[in-house]
Amino acid sequence: MTDSIVSEHTGGVALLTVDAPGSRNALTLDLSAQLAAAVEAAEQDEDVHAVVITGTPPAFCAGADLTALGSADETGLRAIYEGFLAVARCTLPTIAAVGGAAVGAGLNLALAADVRLAGPRAKFVARFLELGLHPGGGMTWMTQRLAGPQQAAAMTLFGQPLDADAAVRAGLALRVVEGDLVAAAKELAAPAVAAPRAALLATKRSLRTTASLAAHADAVDVEIQPQLASLASPEFADRLEAMRARIRSHS
Repeated sequence: MTDSIVSEHTGGVALLTVDAPGSRNALTLDLSAQLAAAVEAAEQDEDVHAVVITGTPPAFCAGADLTALGSADETGLRAIYEGFLAVARCTLPTIAAVGGAAVGAGLNLALAADVRLAGPRAKFVARFLELGLHPGGGMTWMTQRLAGPQQAAAMTLFGQPLDADAAVRAGLALRVVEGDLVAAAKELAAPAVAAPRAALLATKRSLRTTASLAAHADAVDVEIQPQLASLASPEFADRLEAMRARIRSHS
């Protein structure tokens, strides 16, 4: 079978699966380009409200393909990054369903999502220095923002891997899922699927903007215009009336 990104748009969710089990889902230049294209296609599909990224078991993603990595110049490295950077840039809510090892660039792919769910066999591993390689793709920035400087140093400088439970404690994963990981990710996505798409996209934009602000008042200013736009939307009017009707029926 040909290695590929398998993309399924169903029930308001785009499920993107890195399907290269022979290499434990290592990212080649072609797979990275396919992943970026699949993310773009999900954003352009008005029926899609959330994106779930996973890998064909048993791995999530073993990192960058070593052949591509060994011969890469700056252009090649940036091409390898493009898949997980597309996830990081995605305007839709994103969930990484991490059922196995997420290593190197695979760790970057997991960290690029808004939320990570971990299966019992999940493992989060930097492994760059083990290969004599400096971390890349923004891994040091993502890890420090999510887990703090001490945990980031432990993972990058001292090669400390995190299993599923440790990843939750460190803030890298939301929770451990014992059962069907993809089903759990779709269940997590359900409120986003039910939300008006315009308000959903605006809320993610606001989250990104307010994350770097120092003052509460600045966040109020960021949120006021999109909130006013949602107040004027027909979706809000319809949902408000439906809620009023439910309240009346129980009074």
